[in-house]
Amino acid sequence: MITCIITYDIDPNRRELFEQYAQNWGQCAPRCGADLIGYFAPHEGSATTAYGIYSVASLADYEAYRARPAQDPIGRENYAFARREGFIRHENRLFVKLASTPHGTP
Repeated sequence: MITCIITYDIDPNRRELFEQYAQNWGQCAPRCGADLIGYFAPHEGSATTAYGIYSVASLADYEAYRARPAQDPIGRENYAFARREGFIRHENRLFVKLASTPHGTP
């Protein structure tokens, strides 16, 4: 299992648009095959950094997953919404794997 951590640089004056974007992915990502951990908007500290975090079985599964939202009605609209509104200034993806015992495991 690998986890994708998307780091977003967002417009701090349009944070509510990112939150709407995150809610939309909350519906779409699991339906398209990602094990969604969540989307996180700024609260304290940086007003411009947000995250999307989800897991997939492998990089091959990630590539297959990435194609699905473009076919999903919510995914297509969410991509268009982000482009149209311009609240995401930049995004980066980092892939990590769990190297310790999971939280809550004795």
